[in-house]
Amino acid sequence: MSALTALVRKDLILYLSNRRALLISLLMPIVLGAFFGYLFGGSGAVSNGKIDIALVQLDDSGTSRKIAAGLKSDSTLNVQELPLAAAQDRVRHGKLSVAVVLPAGFGAAAKNAFFGGRNKPEITFYYDPSQQAVLAMVKGMLTQYVMQDVSAEMFDIKAVDSYLNTSIDALQRNATQNPELLKMLSSIKEYQSRAAKKEEGGADQQAAQSEQVGLSVPYSTSDQALTSGLQKYNGYAHAFAGMSVQFILFMGIDAGIAVLLWRRMGLWNRLLAAPITLNTVLLARALSSAIIAFAILCVIFLFAMLVLKVQIAGSLPGFIGVGICFALVTASFGLLVAAFGKTPEAARGLAMFATLIMVMLGGAWVPTFLFPQWLQTATLVVPTRWAVDGLDAMTWRGLGFEAALPAMAALLGFTALFGALAVWRFRRDALKE
Repeated sequence: MSALTALVRKDLILYLSNRRALLISLLMPIVLGAFFGYLFGGSGAVSNGKIDIALVQLDDSGTSRKIAAGLKSDSTLNVQELPLAAAQDRVRHGKLSVAVVLPAGFGAAAKNAFFGGRNKPEITFYYDPSQQAVLAMVKGMLTQYVMQDVSAEMFDIKAVDSYLNTSIDALQRNATQNPELLKMLSSIKEYQSRAAKKEEGGADQQAAQSEQVGLSVPYSTSDQALTSGLQKYNGYAHAFAGMSVQFILFMGIDAGIAVLLWRRMGLWNRLLAAPITLNTVLLARALSSAIIAFAILCVIFLFAMLVLKVQIAGSLPGFIGVGICFALVTASFGLLVAAFGKTPEAARGLAMFATLIMVMLGGAWVPTFLFPQWLQTATLVVPTRWAVDGLDAMTWRGLGFEAALPAMAALLGFTALFGALAVWRFRRDALKE
């Protein structure tokens, strides 16, 4: 029993003496738990990010203007009024989640369809196919404002009551189908006439042939997913982009940890004692890591293409360019881990923590449109955001080579930064030795 106690005590002392490992064990669950708690509401005092949508206003009626005003006043939406072509282009490139098109004549047609199920005006939704949940949210919000504004105008005692008359006429043609609704509308009309003290309007009595009467949503919808490619959206494309980025970075960590193990065993000093320069050793390590990283990416997407029908709907050279640039980032990140790591155990914990944070902020786990607006902007300083967006652009978004250039430039910038820091630290340590 004393031997068991001594072994347990030894393990506890060794673990607690490694302050970095202890810090990671405590810090990682706290930071990740706080982040996701904040993202999904927290204590209730958090202001979530707004959903960016476009509104294409083809109707100049007062009803449509009120609906537009309601959408713009909604605290969860950031509404931009745009021409149709511009709205489609921004949705296609992932700049906006949804574009809502209110057709010409919508206000009048919606009122005529309010108490019947036919001749409904059609609202078209153009949406980013990776954000179908946002489409459902926008549809619900639009329904709220349409029903609110159309019903208010239908029952406004100061408004011309032609739409109410039309609905009453349609019900009177088939009074046995819904006599309660006919009685209610007739009472509303009588009240309006007394309150407004004006003659019954001679408005246009539109023939509304309706077999199905009763309150009805006064419009129909048409949903069109927008990408630049010929293929339909494949959700596996984004998932494989995110998971590829995450696990290739894990491979980069392993490459850096291997250098630390070489140092512990004395192999690193032997290698540097050979007639080659430090720069040569580091460059060789970086190139081998980059080749492995790019090969892993290709194999992963080859599987996705053969088995799950993922397609590179955009530019193949752009896909290769983004892949190579991200492989270089992975290699330089591995050197950074090796340069600044003290022990393999502590370095692995810190590097895993940094990688998980980068992957989380890069949109591989949670779509970035769910982030608060300030965080969406802040993630542009994370290499994983550029890698995921670049791979998405070249696969399911179907964009051209020019769309890959910003991601490639950003990834090369991170490569230069990580590589420069790693070389500086290695040289400084070499001078000390």
